[in-house]
Amino acid sequence: MSTLPVAGRRSAAPSPRAVGVVPALLAEPQEDGSVLCNACAMRCLVRPGRTGICGVRENRDGVLYSTVYGRAVAVGIDPIEKKPLFHVAPGALAYSIATVGCPFHCSFCQNWEIAQAPRLGLDLPTRHLPPSRVVDEALNARARAIAYTYVEPTVFLEYALDTARAANAAGLLNVFVTDGYATPEAIELLRPVLDAANVDLKSFDDAFYRRQCGARLAPVLDALRAYRAAGVWLEVTTLVIPGHNDDEGELRALAGWVATELGPETPWHVSRFFPAHKMTDVPPTPLETLRRAADIGREAGLAHVYVGNAPQLEMEDTSCAGCGHVLLERHGYRVFDRLEPDGTCPSCGRALAGRALDHDGRVPCG
Repeated sequence: MSTLPVAGRRSAAPSPRAVGVVPALLAEPQEDGSVLCNACAMRCLVRPGRTGICGVRENRDGVLYSTVYGRAVAVGIDPIEKKPLFHVAPGALAYSIATVGCPFHCSFCQNWEIAQAPRLGLDLPTRHLPPSRVVDEALNARARAIAYTYVEPTVFLEYALDTARAANAAGLLNVFVTDGYATPEAIELLRPVLDAANVDLKSFDDAFYRRQCGARLAPVLDALRAYRAAGVWLEVTTLVIPGHNDDEGELRALAGWVATELGPETPWHVSRFFPAHKMTDVPPTPLETLRRAADIGREAGLAHVYVGNAPQLEMEDTSCAGCGHVLLERHGYRVFDRLEPDGTCPSCGRALAGRALDHDGRVPCG
């Protein structure tokens, strides 16, 4: 018996020529009419007339289709620091897009309405936003990047790829905010056009992933390694949830893995939890827990540890990994830039690791 997930809903779908419906990439037809979807690490075996776990990649007569191409359910213009990406074009704006759908079903998800819309049968309004229009609107908004975010972007891989290629040609950066479930095949497709990714490393415990997210830890670690090998700039975020993933031993193992496998200058964002979705009975993360997590990160050898969702702690400045000089001072989403024009430290000359820190199109900060 196959151990591949067979999931999703049955649907009386319109013609594949319908707006927003395109043949899926990374689809492997099977002799029985099923299709193996290799976009995300769920690797769903999708039966005819059904969708994968994400709810948006559908088998129609033995052909897998993406049903959300150009169908944006969420659009926003955010400071890139909100992603959070602290080492990518500091102070710039990111034009953010998402469709419905997600392979995870996290009990603490802040965007559960759009992530779980197919699973819950929610018919949310969408906007027809083809790749060319995304790029035009990003340029009109004076954004420096396009962020594929709010849900796991590999569920709309075809849309993201076409948009990223157009954005790349227009001189825009492309960034993923992701749960880290992209397959090596998907990352290889993204490699030429994806500049950076913030990956949620939600826990260092496989049982947490299975229980709270319906996923596994190992594919996330594999994806982080693959993104790094592909030359994508990585930042890692861990939402610290009281009583669930805040054990000091687990945090120490997680931080040590990031420092060893991804490198000591990989930014680690330790984020404060607030009650959300199915976790309304869990209190916000104590500030002392966040301080201790940051200490653990630094003890593990990480040069750039940030505490998010807790502005009162004032732990979001970027310091030089060499001499400790403050290079980027943050107050909320205002960024005060102390870098030299070439992206180096004015005190010791060491380059700050990141992307788009030293080119002519850099946005003034502050």
